[in-house]
Amino acid sequence: MQEFSIIAFTHKSVGVDQIGRLHLDESERTSLLVSAREVTGADELMYLSTCNRVEFLVCSENQIDLHAFFKALRPGWTADEVSWAASSAQVFEGEEALSHLFAVAASLDSLVVGEREIITQVRNAFEQSQAAGITGDTLRIIVRKTIETAKAVYTHTGIARNPVSVVSLAWRRLRELNVPMDARFLIIGAGVTNSAMAKYLKKHGFSKFKVFNRSITNAEKLAAELKGDAFALDALADYRGGFDVIVTCTAAEGSVITPAIYRALVGDDRARKVVIDLAVPNDLDSAILEEYDINLIAVNNLQEVARQNLRERENELEACRRIISESLESFRVDYRTRQVERAMSDVPKKVKEIRETAVNDIFAREIEQLDDQSKELLDRVMAYMEKKYISVPMKMAREILIEDAKKN
Repeated sequence: MQEFSIIAFTHKSVGVDQIGRLHLDESERTSLLVSAREVTGADELMYLSTCNRVEFLVCSENQIDLHAFFKALRPGWTADEVSWAASSAQVFEGEEALSHLFAVAASLDSLVVGEREIITQVRNAFEQSQAAGITGDTLRIIVRKTIETAKAVYTHTGIARNPVSVVSLAWRRLRELNVPMDARFLIIGAGVTNSAMAKYLKKHGFSKFKVFNRSITNAEKLAAELKGDAFALDALADYRGGFDVIVTCTAAEGSVITPAIYRALVGDDRARKVVIDLAVPNDLDSAILEEYDINLIAVNNLQEVARQNLRERENELEACRRIISESLESFRVDYRTRQVERAMSDVPKKVKEIRETAVNDIFAREIEQLDDQSKELLDRVMAYMEKKYISVPMKMAREILIEDAKKN
């Protein structure tokens, strides 16, 4: 497993406000990842990005040059910015990397422990990287085992009992502000996070929604569910209908709500506003906070609530770690078995070639003298032996691997 490593930036290591620097915009994500893989000579690569982490899963026979990796990912960065990324990254290798990934998917390393959304995010991240053509067989079996482990944690422990999420934490904070039921909401972004937040709002009686999104089709879909109005994202700068609360979460690299846009949105209204910004990096330009009275609910200021959530779930952590440990042990056998399968992948082809040579060349004359019944019997015998020549060595190798794992 030494060829497997993870390059990680999490809320624990660099802080939520810095994680956005590693976010890759969807429009150029594939080309940047392909470039990083080629420059470093990695065999496989997967990109995982959530509101509290960015991680790169790498399979490579060679040590990854972090400076070269980040320079390829961020061609516009200065040398100092590349050095910051290289020195700030947490690097996990081998089984430590696998254990870390299991903990991530089981939400044990999340900002909100017990948040089930992460398992879907891991699966989607793999599928997107696979579609980009940058993954392979090793990451496939790693992710499969990761999802299996996370499901076992959620099923056999109480870590996700009374589940919470970043969205639910944001809703709790909003509820504490006693926002009136006739409040006007601007929903900026129609992705999974904002859709979940908007459904919370609708469920609890709010009804005035304007939805802005880069894809007008997705904006219309969410607006229809909320019985609100839909707009393209570029119409935000011209909107003059007023608002009380902004809920924003887009995948943009820079600020979506600039000082100029906010100034136009708020007009002469100097009442205190609420902004729920769940994007990484933040959609709201921080300079706006210096000029306007805003109650900001963002990922980074939900951390204290998240810590309280962790304290409430600490009793379940030992059971979760035990499941992860057992999964690591079983994966050792699975991985070694897969290595043997790869090494023996040409065996079926070679066995068939030997059979064809025996039938068509070496014993062709003798076989031709047999009657049809004898030929049929011979064919069945050889097919049986061919199957056993392939399956028996694999079975023996697996038994050896299992015994070896028990000893270690």
